[in-house]
Parts: sequence; structure tokens; C-alpha cells
Amino acid sequence: MAMQMTTLQDRITILDLSQAGQSDRKISDQVGWKLPTVRKWRRRGQRQGRLGLQSQMGRPFKGASSSYPPSIGETLKTWRQAHPGWGPKTLCTELEQFSLTSQLLPSRATVGRWLKEQGFTRRYDRHQELPQTSSVSIRSSHEEWEMDARGYQKVAGVGVVALINLTDSFSRAKLISYPCWLGEKRASRHPLTADYQLVLRLAFSQWGLPDRLGVDRGSVFHDNTSKSPFPTQLHLWLLSLGVSLSFGRPNCPKDQAIAERSHQTWYHQVLEGQEFKGWEALLNSLQKRQDFLNYHLPCASLGEIPPLVAHPEARTPRRPYRPEWEADSLDIGRVCGYLSQGRWFRKGSNVGTVSLGGEVYVLGRTWARDEVEITFDSTDRHLLFRAQDGDRTKRLPIRGITPTDLMGEMGPLAHLNQFQLALPFSWDEWRVIRLCESLGATT
Repeated sequence: MAMQMTTLQDRITILDLSQAGQSDRKISDQVGWKLPTVRKWRRRGQRQGRLGLQSQMGRPFKGASSSYPPSIGETLKTWRQAHPGWGPKTLCTELEQFSLTSQLLPSRATVGRWLKEQGFTRRYDRHQELPQTSSVSIRSSHEEWEMDARGYQKVAGVGVVALINLTDSFSRAKLISYPCWLGEKRASRHPLTADYQLVLRLAFSQWGLPDRLGVDRGSVFHDNTSKSPFPTQLHLWLLSLGVSLSFGRPNCPKDQAIAERSHQTWYHQVLEGQEFKGWEALLNSLQKRQDFLNYHLPCASLGEIPPLVAHPEARTPRRPYRPEWEADSLDIGRVCGYLSQGRWFRKGSNVGTVSLGGEVYVLGRTWARDEVEITFDSTDRHLLFRAQDGDRTKRLPIRGITPTDLMGEMGPLAHLNQFQLALPFSWDEWRVIRLCESLGATT
């Protein structure tokens, strides 16, 4: 049962009645509070006036670090000002190593309260909980990964980059953090499909293929231009590899909580307050820090045990992958089976064309401005277009689902032994170089 508390109005009434000469018992009968409660607030009001009627529950406030020597607070303040990315866990670990005596040290919770009191924490907006959708229970490593790109940021010595981060949902292992370069100045775009394919291929080569990939509804993963979305190229490519996509709900980043938390981890551990001598130096720093995060840094969701210490089995791929195997391992039948379950609606253009999955299909001028229903027949891999009146239909072969189409930049390179690009390299050419390096090609 919840504890009942007097309101400020009750306390003022008690004081006013006592000043009018009424006894505590009569006041108790009138306001409905027990005699000790009336006596408490009557005496406090007589001693301190209206100011004394404010309720002060718990111990008097003296500050989170008031029970410890002032030197501890001064040390914490010096460290935090020098390293704005250090949180309670890091600060407490530093205190344990720094302290040369057996003096009592503050806990993480105490340091967290101290950071808030000192104004060192960022303000977070309050969130209203939303109804949860049913989810699949995850019971092993590499059953599901979460993938997301952190918002673009200007990095000193590098330019504007967006970190593409992958984390295993079960073991919490940090699979990769890859800096996608977006330019020297403020970026106006996000990583492309080819960027995500590169990062996934690098992760697949080390960790194997997962069963599912949890993502948000970014345009690379989900067609946000239509109320009946067609699968994106990245989606179809993953399906052909036997990896299904698990979409979060619109505008609900909590559905990818692990990925969102990883953004903060990588930023505070590598990017914040740092400068790098070029993109390669940033990539090397991310790769070196990955071992620290997986083997040394305690993970709260794993009982303060590092991910690969708690789940060493995550180091072994369940479904091995190599880029040179990709062309032969793609199963277009999976793609066709998925598309056969879909139905899409489009409006014909002024000349009778419709766009589906980035491909334009010509239906004829008689279909101009018509509402068109589209389905897929997996038996002959044709799209069936049906006019709104139901009398007119048209069948056209689907485009964009061949292995070469789905593999993107890897398609033309899959069977090459050598390649040569002209200097200076653009970002797109650097991405191709990374692909060829993963294939073992000669530069």
C-alpha cells in the first residue's frame, strides 16, 4: 500500500486552525489526519512559519560526495574536465587504481549522482513507453545482429564520417565499427547501399553469417517513399544469403537499443576529443579498441563480464562466409519466395509507366494515371500488373534480382584476378579496394 502524505493545503489548514485557538484533537477530527501528524505540523509551523510547512523527505541534502574526503571530488572533477567521455564506470576504475590507501571509495551510483550535481551529464528527454511488439527469443550467438549508422560527424584530421556499427544481440560482442567517409565539409547524405554491403562483407568474413539482422527503417533498409514498400536492394541481397531483416517500429529507436547504445560506446571510447592523421589512422584506432571492448571492458548486461569472455563461442562462425564464395552461395529462390508473398500499389505516370524497386516498367499510355496493383509470380519470375478496373492485365519480367544486380560493386569483381585504379582514389574507389582486399586480389 502506498504511503499517504499530507498536502501543503492540509498543513496550512492545520496551522491556521491552531492559530485560531483550536486544539490538536479538534483539528485532527476536522482535517482527517491522526493526532501525531497534526501535532507535528502544528509545532513546525509555530517554529518556522509557512516556510516550515514544506515537506522534506529523507536525509538533508549535502551532495553525493559529502561522505568522502574533498580530495576525491577534486580528483574526479579534474579527470572529468580532461576526459569528457569518462563515465561512472571508468572514473571508479581509475579511482581504484589511483588510490594508494584503503580509504572507502564512492560507488558507481554515487559518482553518477555527483556527475549530475556538477552539471557534467547531458540532459535527456523523457520517453513515453510504447506497447511492445512480439519478438523472437534469442538463444545463441550470431542468431541476430543489430546494425545502424551513427549520425555523421566532423572528425579532426579526417573529415565528415558516419560510423557503421554492428553488434551481436546475444553475446554483445562488438563485431565492427567502420568509418564511412562522407566528405571534407558538412555532409548532406548518409552511407549508401554499397557502404553497408562493404561493412557487412567485412563482418561476415570474420564472424560468419547471422540468421537475422535487426535494423531501423532507414531508406537503405526500408522503402519509405510508398505505403506499400518494395524490398530494397540490400534487403534482397541479404535474403539471397539466407539472412532475414527484422525491422524496428517507426520512430522507436528503443527497438534497436543495443545498436543505439553501441553508438555512445564507440564515440566515447574512440572519437570524443580526439584528432587523427587521416582516415586510415581512425580505422586502425577503431580496430584496436574493438579488442579492448570485447575482451576487457565489463559489460553491464552480462554481469560485468566482457562480451567474449562471457561468450567465447561467439568467436567461432556458425555459418562461414567468404567473399569469393558469394556468387555461388546466393539463392535467388529465397528472393522469389519472399516476393511472391507481396502486393504493391502504384499510380501510372502520364505516359503509363510505374516504378518498382528502382526499376521503371512501361505499361503503355492506356495505363496513364491508373491505380495499378502489382504481384509477383515466382514460377516464371514475372510481375503481374492489374488495372483498377480488373479488366486489363500485363505481365513483364522482373528486373534487378540477378546475382550480379544484388551483389552491387562486388558483382563485376567476383571473378577478377587483378584490378588497377587511377590515382588519386575517390571514396567509391577506396571502397572497391577494400572489396578486392577481402577477395585477396592483387592491387
